[in-house]
This record gives sequence, structure tokens and C-alpha cells, in this order.
Amino acid sequence: MAPEDLDHFSTVHPLSMKTSRDTHATRATRLFLVIENRMLREVMSAIFQKRSEFSIVGSIRYGADAYQQAAASQCDILLADQASASAFPNNFIPDLLRLVDGRRVLFFGMENDSEAFLQAVRSGVSGYLLGEASAEDMIAAVRRVALGEAVCPPGLCHDLFQFVARTSREGSMILNQSLCRKLGLTARQQQLVALLARGFTNKEIAGSLHLSEFTVKNHVHRIMRQLNAESRHAAVQTVCEQNPALTQ
Repeated sequence: MAPEDLDHFSTVHPLSMKTSRDTHATRATRLFLVIENRMLREVMSAIFQKRSEFSIVGSIRYGADAYQQAAASQCDILLADQASASAFPNNFIPDLLRLVDGRRVLFFGMENDSEAFLQAVRSGVSGYLLGEASAEDMIAAVRRVALGEAVCPPGLCHDLFQFVARTSREGSMILNQSLCRKLGLTARQQQLVALLARGFTNKEIAGSLHLSEFTVKNHVHRIMRQLNAESRHAAVQTVCEQNPALTQ
């Protein structure tokens, strides 16, 4: 998201339509910015510093000491752009949120990508704004998140609902040995299919099973080829259809 484009994005509608005027902050909301582009960092800092309800306690580019700086900042909300968010290790957000009760994280400038969005939600992110969000959208989203609400585009909200519904049907899948033999799946492939059914990304599966992303990618391709499936979801569906326990 280029700084000169901040005022030219369409509105992203939050999940909740409550107004922040219903409450009066007793102190400024402390914000910590992790933004790749220096000019954008300065613009974003200036936008929030103009409002007494916010206080900038840190503004950095992501690096090796980013976690230590964010943790030491005692921020209420961490804001990160797409470039920074994609560089975060898997445990960056969960560990940061565990340090302080009530701390929130908001990603902005993100792509309209369901997989990336669901990964962010699983990590604990409370806000997810697309690259088309305006400066006003950003301010409104930070206010919503500060109130303990969640903010995301309607389309991705729908994807989240579908994911939860699908997980309730497929996420508890336990493959028995006879089914594995019937489908020709190895024990490792069984583990991968179970994680695929829960919507895990290759990166998350790699972290869970202590494998490289390249290895996971190869496993997934082999599973798809073995099950004659054109996609990850189709592979999961094939397994579910062969598992009587899931259709009862």
C-alpha cells in the first residue's frame, strides 16, 4: 500500500457496526507499528499522532529484534503491513499476545487471500484490512479492535464462516489403518490429510510436523496425485467420503 494512495481506498465494513463513541478512553491507545517502507511508517505515525486517543510507542521495520522491541513497548495494539506480516515467524503473534492480556494485532495492506486470512486468524489477529482500505478505514478499524471487536472484509468473513463449518465436519477426522491401506496413504500422509482438513497452510503443517515447506509441498502433491484430486480440498473430500464415521 503506497503512502500516496492512503486516501483513495474503498471502505472495508467491519464485522461489528457499534460506534466507538459509546465509550470514552481513559488513556491513549498505545500503538506499535511494524511497517517495511520508511515513508509509509512516517505517514502512518503522523496519521495517528494527530489524534489524542492514540499514542505511538514504537515504529520499526521488521528485523531480528522486532519481537523484543514489540514486547518491551507495552503496546495495546500492534499494526503490521503485508510485507512485515509475511515475514513473521509462526510463533511471533501468539507469543506476543500471551505476554499481555488484552493486547491486539491488526494486519493492513493485505491481499484478498482466504488462506492468508485464515492463517492470520489462527495466529490471533483481531483485524485484517485489505490494500484498498483508506486512512479512515484504518482509524475506524483500530478503534474497533481497541474495543475488543474483530474487523475484516465481508467476503473473508464469509470464508471464515465456511471454514468453521467445514472444520466441524472434517477437522475431527481420524483415519484408521484399514482406510489408509484402502486409499494407499502412508502414516505421514494420513497426518497431512488430517491437517489439510483443518485448513492448515503448508507453512503451518511444516511447523506442526517439523518438516520443511518444500517437503510438505511434495507430500501434498503426492496425496493429490494418489487420490486423483485436482486440489487440496478435493483430496480431503475424497478421504471423507471413504470414512463412514464422517457421514453418520
